[in-house]
Amino acid sequence: MSIIKGRTMRQPVSDVEKLVAINEIREVMARYARHADHKEFQDLAGLFTPDGTFTPHNVDGSVWMHMEGREGIATTISESVGNAQVLHQLFSYETEVLSPTAATSVVSMADMLIRPEGEAAPSHETTAFKTMHGYGHYHGDFVKVDGRWYIKTLVQTRLKMEFTK
Repeated sequence: MSIIKGRTMRQPVSDVEKLVAINEIREVMARYARHADHKEFQDLAGLFTPDGTFTPHNVDGSVWMHMEGREGIATTISESVGNAQVLHQLFSYETEVLSPTAATSVVSMADMLIRPEGEAAPSHETTAFKTMHGYGHYHGDFVKVDGRWYIKTLVQTRLKMEFTK
């Protein structure tokens, strides 16, 4: 991959290579959702590069959290979810393959977090709630290393969040 001032230089990619890359990246995000829903946070973090980042935002656009590295991602998500049930749905993938080893994608999403009765909110949360239902997008940068696609950066933006107490 050629980098000039932090930007990936586009390299020719055949139509077949694009289709294969798009499908493989969709599968990475499908595994992300499945691992999140089954609380397999080490497996989820393994979908990121070793120095990967995950940054969820609030509806107002402010950063809710910033996680770095596989261990940081796994630990922070595990602590945030606690004993809650998590549900993810992903739709409407827009993926641009920039080179044989670099791509970006925007994926529409909805997620729900349902806390068990009596479970307290993690200390970093300002809103106490029983259920949260969120809507928005995942914006990802992906890299292919040793024949496998990984998430380099993932930013979650929110359009709406609904809470029940």
